[in-house]
Amino acid sequence: MGQEFVLGMTALGAGLAALACIGGGLGTGNATGKAVESIARQPEASGKIMSALIVGGALSEATAIYGLLVSILLIFVGVK
Repeated sequence: MGQEFVLGMTALGAGLAALACIGGGLGTGNATGKAVESIARQPEASGKIMSALIVGGALSEATAIYGLLVSILLIFVGVK
């Protein structure tokens, strides 16, 4: 029973870690929408808005990639 329990908990942990991808997608979409609204209101500030959007999007996507990496590690390396 011990190894089956560990395998089940590993699968559950991998599924929970994969939920980080949802957060990354929602965060990037929300930031992009707000950036478009800001550029529509103040077109002269588009350079600063775009640079902040790129930095924020990179951080948001990095979080999603870390969650994906943790879930893959749990699946393939977790139990020997």
